[in-house]
Amino acid sequence: MTRERPRRAANQRRAASGGFVVGVDIGGTKIAAATADARGRLLRTVRLATRAQEGAGQAVDRALTAAAELRDATPGPLLGVGVVAPGVIHDDHIAFAPNIPGWESLALPALVSQRFAAPRVAVGNDVKAAALAEATWGALRGADPGVHLNLGTGIALAVVVGGRVLAGAHGAAGEIGYLLRDRTDRAGVASGRAPLEEHASGSGLPRTAAAELGGTWTAAELLASADARVAAVVDEALDTLAVHVANAATTLDPARIAVGGGMTAAFARIRPALTRRLAEAVPYPPALVRARYAEDAALRGAVALALA
Repeated sequence: MTRERPRRAANQRRAASGGFVVGVDIGGTKIAAATADARGRLLRTVRLATRAQEGAGQAVDRALTAAAELRDATPGPLLGVGVVAPGVIHDDHIAFAPNIPGWESLALPALVSQRFAAPRVAVGNDVKAAALAEATWGALRGADPGVHLNLGTGIALAVVVGGRVLAGAHGAAGEIGYLLRDRTDRAGVASGRAPLEEHASGSGLPRTAAAELGGTWTAAELLASADARVAAVVDEALDTLAVHVANAATTLDPARIAVGGGMTAAFARIRPALTRRLAEAVPYPPALVRARYAEDAALRGAVALALA
């Protein structure tokens, strides 16, 4: 869900004569901020560790401070500010974002508005914003419907229809990390669980491997491993994910699915599992591509929100 202060026609007139926007992505592991021109081209960027274990307050403060420093270093009028984060963004709290302690009690839109005086201030979900960036400049241009599948610390997808990202009644459309893996799952979101995300995401896959193989792993190590036992664990997790992606494709009939997020560094390992299920199960299998902004789509999405 996006909370914003409109700028519309006035800001568009300013854009025609120059100016810039600020975009901020506050993620579970990293913070990225940038200034961009009125066409969305990045001008200055900075990246920081989120330090999630230290709490949400410091993460937001450091993110907005870094963004303000970029603003001050970029010449021209400030046209807008876009900030994106995991979870369902409400005016007084953020729901379903467990990776940063204290996140659920933050009034993020107000915090952003207090720090930035701009014709437009927009705050939204990171995956939905990433989908907007891909639809505007990237791999989902011309795809209607188009789906952005984010495989990173968490798992989610966003649907673009007629150039607009589907929010849902509560801003929670596409939160597929909460899908039950199969009929044996008894604990879901009401029990504080995210079954699919816990099994197959960048944070969940290492836990799955540790439970089955022992040891400590990263998702990158697991996806790159040639060991047969490791490969079997990864194959099962990817196939479980692929079943749900195929079901979503059958439901939505998208023209194209763009896969982004940190796990796409191993897209060659992930793609066959998804393609196999899409080809077998979906009446009209969509094209499956790597997102144009596979590594920084949420930051680009923050820029797109600031310019919308």
